[in-house]
Amino acid sequence: MLIPVELPNAAVSVSGVWSAGSGRGTVVIAHGAGAGMEHPFLTGFAEALNALGFSTLRFNFPYREQGRRMPGPATHAITTWHAVVAHAHSLAPESPLWAAGKSYGGRMASMAVAGGLAVDGLIYLGYPLHAPGKPEKPRAEHLPAIAAPQLFIEGTNDPFIQPLSQFEEVLATCQDARVAWIEGGGHSFEVKGNKRAPEVVGASLAPLVAAFVA
Repeated sequence: MLIPVELPNAAVSVSGVWSAGSGRGTVVIAHGAGAGMEHPFLTGFAEALNALGFSTLRFNFPYREQGRRMPGPATHAITTWHAVVAHAHSLAPESPLWAAGKSYGGRMASMAVAGGLAVDGLIYLGYPLHAPGKPEKPRAEHLPAIAAPQLFIEGTNDPFIQPLSQFEEVLATCQDARVAWIEGGGHSFEVKGNKRAPEVVGASLAPLVAAFVA
């Protein structure tokens, strides 16, 4: 499906994939900065959520739709989140809705919600608190403004949240946040010595989401 997005300088459309569940609610899923919505990690995650009864809507950001590798302005991603959530509500009007995103996609969702986008909760699949090796530049100033429940699914070896003490300090500033740790996991939840296909890794996170929304 194509979802219309009114960017500040142009009207565009982004691709989306909707899969209806059995009434447990809707999870809208955004990709990370370096891969689109068809990445096996995200398809595995979405399919596992579908098997648990959730409807899912995966989508591309405009830069990815246009064949570019680097994200565009944050305002474009935030506007896209608003458009996609509105589209998801049109597909399932009575359904509760959670915004989920891998790394960059989750951070953009958090900025949209901090700015007024209404969702029932946020799910971060590896929140990128800072660039690797640059903890002096955290991306967290907006998180305390978020009233919706937030679930941070994080690998303990993720270089984007080291040192872990800084990440835990950020969590303490949030109104309603919890963390699900993946022991030994990196930024994509890869664990040294336990090689798994990305779709299997993504699917393994779905029960954490089900427990959170319950």
